[in-house]
Amino acid sequence: MGFERYHKTAYVTFAIIAVNIIGFLYLESKGSTENAEFMIAHGALFEPAVLYGKEYWRFLTAVFMHFGVEHLVNNMLILFVLGDNLERALGKVKYIVFYLTCGIGANVISFWLNLMREDYAVSAGASGAIFGVIGGLVYAVAVNRGRLEDLSTRQMMILAGFSLYHGFTSSGVNNTAHVAGLLLGILMGVILYRKPKKRTDWIEEGIW
Repeated sequence: MGFERYHKTAYVTFAIIAVNIIGFLYLESKGSTENAEFMIAHGALFEPAVLYGKEYWRFLTAVFMHFGVEHLVNNMLILFVLGDNLERALGKVKYIVFYLTCGIGANVISFWLNLMREDYAVSAGASGAIFGVIGGLVYAVAVNRGRLEDLSTRQMMILAGFSLYHGFTSSGVNNTAHVAGLLLGILMGVILYRKPKKRTDWIEEGIW
């Protein structure tokens, strides 16, 4: 049973990656994803558009938009490597709820902090959701005594630290969304993840 679970295909993760790629190719066919005005016109998060235009749907659409091919590839590569682990750990429905909550939640937090600082910016990308995936895995690995499938606590902490460091040392990065996504991921992990019972537990309960 454990072997089958480990090799279960991560259909939701692949679907999310496909939606991001198809959306990117569509936008590139209409203009340039590296042009801020073009991205605002097609759904990127921009504080005045939400504040004055009441365009709250941007919290969602921005999660599936990227500024240029490098931005897209970097995010999708991390999702491809880690998303299947969390999808198997949570199950498909919980994983969808988890991913969207982290992505939208990170955008909402970033929006409010930018309003408080009066620092308006055009933002888009799956980074908030992906940092959520990292946070969720950090929690799941910790709950499983330092290992979940092929992941260890050390690996996850190094990845989280390196990813945050890269963001803070790069320009034009929404680090607020990164940190918010990571913390939301840990919180959602606490809410949604349940450590699987060992076979010995099933025997004691008369299930096996």
